[in-house]
Amino acid sequence: MPLTKQAIKKLRRDRERSQTRAVEEKKLQSLIKTMRKNPSQKALTSVFSSLDKAAKIHIAHPNKVSRLKSRLTKLLAKK
Repeated sequence: MPLTKQAIKKLRRDRERSQTRAVEEKKLQSLIKTMRKNPSQKALTSVFSSLDKAAKIHIAHPNKVSRLKSRLTKLLAKK
């Protein structure tokens, strides 16, 4: 356990951040999953915006976001 006041505050802040991060990751994964099941242009746009936001707030690496966007676009083109 942390000993100093500052370390206690940091632990609290880290726990809050990890919880919000987990929620955002779960939302993103569910959007991607629904896009893979039902590929449509509308779903693709919502997934793209969510992926871009995730890259912006450092939830996902920009290269991973780019790769996912490419694969999802190919999936839509295949259909």
